[in-house]
Amino acid sequence: MDSHVRSPGAAALALAIGLVVAACGTPALRAQSTNPIPAAPLAPAAAAAAFHVADDLAWEQLLAEPVVEQPVFLTFDERGRLWVVQYRQYPNPAGIKMVSHDNFWRAVYDKVPPPPPHHFRGRDRITIHEDTDGDGSFDRHKTFVDGLNIATSVAFGRGGVFVLNPPYLMFYPDANRDDVPDGDPSLLLSGFGLEDTHSVANSLRWGPDGWLYGCQGSTVTGNILVHGPDGKPLSPKPVFSQGQNIWRYHPEKRLYEVFSEGGGNAFGLEIDSAGRIFSGHNGGNTRGFHYQQGAYLQKGFDKHGPLSNPYAFGYFPQMPHNDVDRFTHNFLVYDSGALGERYQGRLFGVEPLQGRIVMSEINRDGSTFRTRDVGHPVVSTDRWFRPVDIKLGPDGALYVCDWYDRQVNHYRNHEGQIDPANGRIYRLRAKSVVRAKPVDLGTLDTPGLVGLLGHTNRWHREQAVRLLADRRAAGIPSGKTPPTLAPDGPSLETLWALVASGRFDDALATDALAHPNPLVRTWAVRLLGDPRRVSNAIAPRLAELAASDPDIEVRAQLASTARRLPAPQSLPIVRNLMDRDRDAGDPRQPLLIWWAIEEKCATDRDAVVALFSDRELWRAPIVRNHLLHRLMRRLAATGHREDLLAAARLFALSPASDLTARLTQGFEEAYKGRPLVGLPGELVAAMEKAGGESLPIAARRGKPEAVQRALATVADAKADASLRLQLAQILGESRQPTAIPVLLAVARDAKDSALRRAALGALESFDSPGIAVEILAHLAAYPADVRSSALALLAGRPAWAGALVGSVESGATPKDAVPRDIVRRIRAFHDAALDARATKLWPAVRQAGSAELDREIARLSEMINAASGSPYPGKKLFVENCGACHRLFGKGGEVGPDLTVYQRGDLPTLLLNIVNPSAEIREGYEATIVETRDGRVLTGFVADKDPQVLVIRTPDGQTVALPRAEVASQEPAAGSLMPEGLLSNLGDQQIRDLFAYLRSTQPLND
Repeated sequence: MDSHVRSPGAAALALAIGLVVAACGTPALRAQSTNPIPAAPLAPAAAAAAFHVADDLAWEQLLAEPVVEQPVFLTFDERGRLWVVQYRQYPNPAGIKMVSHDNFWRAVYDKVPPPPPHHFRGRDRITIHEDTDGDGSFDRHKTFVDGLNIATSVAFGRGGVFVLNPPYLMFYPDANRDDVPDGDPSLLLSGFGLEDTHSVANSLRWGPDGWLYGCQGSTVTGNILVHGPDGKPLSPKPVFSQGQNIWRYHPEKRLYEVFSEGGGNAFGLEIDSAGRIFSGHNGGNTRGFHYQQGAYLQKGFDKHGPLSNPYAFGYFPQMPHNDVDRFTHNFLVYDSGALGERYQGRLFGVEPLQGRIVMSEINRDGSTFRTRDVGHPVVSTDRWFRPVDIKLGPDGALYVCDWYDRQVNHYRNHEGQIDPANGRIYRLRAKSVVRAKPVDLGTLDTPGLVGLLGHTNRWHREQAVRLLADRRAAGIPSGKTPPTLAPDGPSLETLWALVASGRFDDALATDALAHPNPLVRTWAVRLLGDPRRVSNAIAPRLAELAASDPDIEVRAQLASTARRLPAPQSLPIVRNLMDRDRDAGDPRQPLLIWWAIEEKCATDRDAVVALFSDRELWRAPIVRNHLLHRLMRRLAATGHREDLLAAARLFALSPASDLTARLTQGFEEAYKGRPLVGLPGELVAAMEKAGGESLPIAARRGKPEAVQRALATVADAKADASLRLQLAQILGESRQPTAIPVLLAVARDAKDSALRRAALGALESFDSPGIAVEILAHLAAYPADVRSSALALLAGRPAWAGALVGSVESGATPKDAVPRDIVRRIRAFHDAALDARATKLWPAVRQAGSAELDREIARLSEMINAASGSPYPGKKLFVENCGACHRLFGKGGEVGPDLTVYQRGDLPTLLLNIVNPSAEIREGYEATIVETRDGRVLTGFVADKDPQVLVIRTPDGQTVALPRAEVASQEPAAGSLMPEGLLSNLGDQQIRDLFAYLRSTQPLND
């Protein structure tokens, strides 16, 4: 479809919005609008008056509905034409039926939709928009393909268009570039999850290395099969991934791999001018994540699944940032002179909840980055403005997709609260700008493309590299005289161009490894690792670089590449990196080195241990502070005899007692919650000889004298508090019956609340009726935080729960002293008699339907807005009702999310989360119910897990380590741990006061 007409009112809209420029000087940090969200949208022209824009920039609306609807992704082809993916089928795929979903709206469907062209026809479409005369307006509109079903992004090249259409990656041939596919699409990849359509695979784009990169969101899984030219899978075994990651695919080599895993709900991919990879985050206090090759990043582990490697023993957090509301899922790092010097190198991100474009500094932090907000160049007071994608254009301006909807809550979208008919595209440009003429870089010859490698606009450089790769793939000669890797100029882009032209060999790699630009050296190291083996000539050069290179980014990539190489090539690199003392304090390098070592533990265990035969190396800060305890934990965690014998050799190699202590720490971590049985005699002897058998290890082994010492230490009020706490946990985990009276006494009499709670947690391991009797006898005397742990203990076993119910029935314990979450745990035993008794005391609360919830939220909202509230009594109410679990302004518990960074100004969302806590559970706060083989039931969050142990963090803040062999079942909890009805016992004015405090923007000076 080709329409050579302007979108309705496009010229007038562009003029109107270009004139709406607030005199705000430097783009100030602006608070989000607190205006109520109107029920109806503004017409495109009316929305123009709602924007505030930095005074040296202009903001133009280029496209609007009906030309674009639900735009989710935009990009530009080599002709400078705008391509838009319109996600009109969202949220429900066509042709398949949802048969169930969980609390997070991860759906199970009745079947997998077939790939195009035999797909179930949907409403998604990919459109092309062209400015034919260079006046800044898009006057020609085409549809490249429509009827797609959950299509999220596109990339051009290799004679056609790559379309990411989960569960598939497709290729539509268009060799003659007439914008009509030459035939049916080819299937390249299959298996991208469809469970959650706001987390599906997305953001397809080329990397400078000739790989296609993309994101996988947090609440889907991948079972990726690579398909050959005939459409059949090349291997029957899929590549499995759970949750968020950055992945890549090489079209010519037909290879797929996970590049880096973890992060937020990855729905946005930035590759900056140095080829670094970033994605945003749907949480607060950050602008996103920096992804290094092979790295593991933070994620919501209980909701999104564990890291693929149980022995990662660490992960990278989000980039540090000043405290800010959530969220920026998509951003870019600006590299073009068109906006002006003060914008160069800044991070520009979308904020769909706040209706803003944010600008941040992005600065080096060792091998990674930190960010700080410096302004909001664009702010809308129209609460329907929902920017979701931002890209750099051929003219150096920024282009933004506006989803334009009343809300962007996936939970609400599935209820049908979505307006699919809206969408706008905006441009942010310099206020004074000379319009660029239409371009077609595809018509340039090879020297012409090489000449673009030094262009001031990153978009032109990226297009040149990609077009050179296209010509190589098509068999077009790349020119007799290739560009040279000069010491200055666009050396990095030249390297990428040479790679694109098929000229990367050992000679070029050697030159690149010696280049004065550290980014060239970094990329040479990365490219050399792609085949997972280097030549015998290159391997020693990499090891030399590990010992001598002054740049941390080069050294970080050496660690990532070492992980990919075989041990004889990898370990010499690792050995030299371990000796770089200055890197011990880097936020990432120690873990990158550890992951390179860990990769070889299963296949080359002896070679790994042999690294430590050099006893001088043990004193290296990276080794002492970061590697020793992790390596010992890795060897001990498997329980395999060969690994335990290697652990014995490591103890024997230890040159000093303080270093042995680090090994002991790792050994204790590996056996936390596990009995020390079946250890090889060689390991026991090596530990004793090296002095590595600490009191905690000896007590865990059940040595009688050690158990007696542990009991005496726990009972000794003058002993070290942290040791007492650790030993109390061990006595519980090892189920020493003689510990019961000691633990009961500590729970009753100790002055340290943390120790008292630890003693109560340890008592949960013992199935003794006398424990419940003793706890109930002192329940009223416990402080509030200790009482919470005591109630959690009583709710952990059916007999104890029955005793608690009996105490309430008799009047010994007040009914109101038992919170709803404890009542819910009592009912979780599915004991009919016990449930009947509990229901008589605490009648079950009927779950309200969606319409009823909406009415209650509307009633509360009207009541709260009817009169003013005071935050001062509201703070007290927060402490009493919320503060045990939630932090606000740095104070409160850490069971639930920190509320400081959440969108507390949005009253309907705030009320939804309080009235119906299970409606939308934030990442990382998804509860699990675990039943043990001896009848215990625990509810909490999965804090850690490996093949041997499951660690649960309970609502009262305790950590319980359970051997896997003792876990009878584990399943997601039916809802949030946050109880319903928190507002039911408060009067209207109290509710107003509470919300006045919840919605306050600064801590109270009281």
